Amino acid sequence: MEQENNHTLIGPFKQLVTMDGLPEAGPIEDEELELIENAGVLVHDGHIILVEQYDKLLKITQEEGYPLQKIEEPMVLLPGLIDAHTHICFAGSRANDYAMRVAGKSYLEIARNGGGILDSVRKTREASMVELVDLLKKRCDRHLAEGVTTCEVKSGYGLTTEEELKMLEAIKLVNKHHALELIPTCLAAHMRPPEHTDSRLYLQEVVTQLLPQIKEQGLANRVDIFIEDTAFNEENSLEYLSAAKEMGFDITVHADQFSTGGSRIAAEIGAVSADHLEASGDEEIELMRNAGVVAVVLPGASLGLGMHYAPARKMLDGGLCLAIATDWNPGSAPMGDLLLQAALLGAAEKLTSAETLAGITIRAAKALNLSDRGTIAKGQLADLIAFRTDNYREILYQQGKLKPSKVWKQGKEV
Repeated sequence: MEQENNHTLIGPFKQLVTMDGLPEAGPIEDEELELIENAGVLVHDGHIILVEQYDKLLKITQEEGYPLQKIEEPMVLLPGLIDAHTHICFAGSRANDYAMRVAGKSYLEIARNGGGILDSVRKTREASMVELVDLLKKRCDRHLAEGVTTCEVKSGYGLTTEEELKMLEAIKLVNKHHALELIPTCLAAHMRPPEHTDSRLYLQEVVTQLLPQIKEQGLANRVDIFIEDTAFNEENSLEYLSAAKEMGFDITVHADQFSTGGSRIAAEIGAVSADHLEASGDEEIELMRNAGVVAVVLPGASLGLGMHYAPARKMLDGGLCLAIATDWNPGSAPMGDLLLQAALLGAAEKLTSAETLAGITIRAAKALNLSDRGTIAKGQLADLIAFRTDNYREILYQQGKLKPSKVWKQGKEV
């Protein structure tokens, strides 16, 4: 019986921006971007096997009898976007918090009025598995339509063994059936739950009761913690992360959002990434650079809280690998539009187009320890997005209003 032919040529594209061959860290000039004019991509079994001038690929395709997906209008092709930090598995809204915050209420005042992270914890605990799955699926639908083909998702609104497992199971269920690929992260150390009076004892409970079950059930390979005055201190965090790392988890850290210290722990433990970093300065940047920690900045949180951005320009000039993510969550970052946020951050921090695009593709992949995506190159996953324009610069110029017209996940148009 003849084997099914699953090679496909996709193209032609007016411009193809490969994001390949760029430096892993530090500044990137726009001239370093590899642009292929009138290009095509040959895909096989969900992976890219050739990236070349369209006419050359068309000849191969015709000789071999491969199917063709013809692009009939001028388009620019980019790798699928990667959102390396989100909290999109949650129930409920914190619109009341937002109204109080913009009216000048402090974090503590909002918490006293029943708001804050614990409000999301209550609502997420009350939600059934079916409700959580449905809510997460809808957010994945929107992200995928906006060009995000890989998305990290944290737990952290359960804060008990049972409820954290429920969240991670919901993420796993959606991941089985949705085209958007989800990368789960255990954030049981989001904050001390109301049932506990001792943060250290709570973290020990997570290590002894929750993390072994997550490992056994294959629910996540990443562990995160929020290091801040309102969450967990440096000493307890280092002890917790050391135990998680010994169990084989990749480490990431909510660091330096309001005060410094988290980035030092991230560097000491050898975290894959440190995220937020609005308070980071020269010393913190040097620590992270020397330890090879990826800096993940979250402009959505700055926009939602009305505070300054993380010093992205200084981080790049200081030699860091910089990724940009949404922090999409019900409290501080409800917008969840990666392209818009990256464009606004780039304008404010004076990032080149290459630096901004790398931050949501190849460098975001590095923040998730993924080497099979983020570029359009031979052997990479065929995660691709096409914009209806003939100039890649229009994508950031239009500050998120130009959305992808076509999205492919592993070579299949979705």
